[in-house]
Amino acid sequence: MLKKAKLTGRIVTPEGPDYEQARTNNNLNNPKYPSKIVFCQETKDVVNALKWVRENNEPFRIRSGRHNYENFSLLNKGLVIDVSDMNNMFINLPKMTVKIDAGANMGKVYRELWEKGVTIPAGTESSVGLVGLTLGGGFGMLSRPFGLTCDNLIELEMVVASGHEGAQIIRANREQNNDLFWASCGGGGGNFGIVTSLTFNVHAINDVSLFSITWGWDDFELAFDAWQKWAPYTDERLTSQIELKSKEIGEIVAQGEFVGGAAELKKLLRPLRKAGSPISIWIKEVPYIKAIEFFDVPSGNQPALRKRSGSFIARPFPYEAIKRMKEFLANAPNSNTTIWQQALRGAVSEIAPSRTAYYYRNALIAQEYNTSWKNSNEEEQNIKWVENLRRALSPYTTGDYVNFPDRFIQDWPTAYYGRNFKRLREVKTKYDPFNVFQFPQSIPPIRTWL
Repeated sequence: MLKKAKLTGRIVTPEGPDYEQARTNNNLNNPKYPSKIVFCQETKDVVNALKWVRENNEPFRIRSGRHNYENFSLLNKGLVIDVSDMNNMFINLPKMTVKIDAGANMGKVYRELWEKGVTIPAGTESSVGLVGLTLGGGFGMLSRPFGLTCDNLIELEMVVASGHEGAQIIRANREQNNDLFWASCGGGGGNFGIVTSLTFNVHAINDVSLFSITWGWDDFELAFDAWQKWAPYTDERLTSQIELKSKEIGEIVAQGEFVGGAAELKKLLRPLRKAGSPISIWIKEVPYIKAIEFFDVPSGNQPALRKRSGSFIARPFPYEAIKRMKEFLANAPNSNTTIWQQALRGAVSEIAPSRTAYYYRNALIAQEYNTSWKNSNEEEQNIKWVENLRRALSPYTTGDYVNFPDRFIQDWPTAYYGRNFKRLREVKTKYDPFNVFQFPQSIPPIRTWL
């Protein structure tokens, strides 16, 4: 007789004192109440959990960094398989690689790599989980010189569903299960299996230069237009972002990181420094770890009531689109409302859109529409503001980044994956034909898609 699967690892239930903390994600909006949360300590705990949910026909979700914007990593009733306790790192300097367990967050990854004088290009918020970031693509302040996080991935280990009730560990890289490896570079988290470790190429890093330029509200159009026509085209060692804040705050802030010296950065910034009448400008050279700390926004790491969505910009915004952004920010539901954008191109666009599952290789800019609020009765107006903004800008934008999921996007397969969706479904059908791994907006196998 077959031995019944048993849950192993640290198990938290609603009766336990840790439950409230254990079930809480970064986004407090749309809360969920699982019946069990299994914090896996090692790969065998993941295997046991997957076998258990299959044997018991129990709905489940996978979670790592708790940053899924729509809380797709949680569910009511059912089991959450959480890998955040699995966070060891093995750095191999002679080979310039690092193997990282799937539960590590960006803060830990950056700190431990910095101690060895190396890094990987990834996101800015320290509490974000590396695995979700990578599976969606992953951009940040080193995207233009070194590419997306997934472009630096060389191998991953994943627990996949096997047979009718089983689970097995497989490896995916460019030689082995290369179709699954392709899908894991931008196909989004939780679609094919449970990643337990990732191996990356690392880059030597030392000092970098930072800049910050702030304009007042009256310079909105001038400042944004200067930034959008400069940021994706400047020296690819320089990655920058711009944040357009609500009229109540009245600031436009461009910042960036340059893998080079401050004197050279100052020259590169000339088109921005001359735009409008900046309120403040500073440029400084710092150790790379200080840049990590600078871009790590504390509010992004704290749980809050939030709504986010996004899109890509394929060609510079005309004046009409810039004006629309300004109108929306002049009528923002609160002062925490912003439009955030990051310049792409550089190394990101050197890879063809079909070479990895991450489709938007040719986009100039990624943008995110953000709002957060204090009281639950403010939810509707905040969500409406984001959705109306997304619709208003849609004539000038394309798609959406899978790591900025939005449950209100109707044609999400095209929005997230463009022309790569068909191939992603083929990979799903091969590795998860019974659609064991599912959530709202998960990739369906071919035979179940209606």
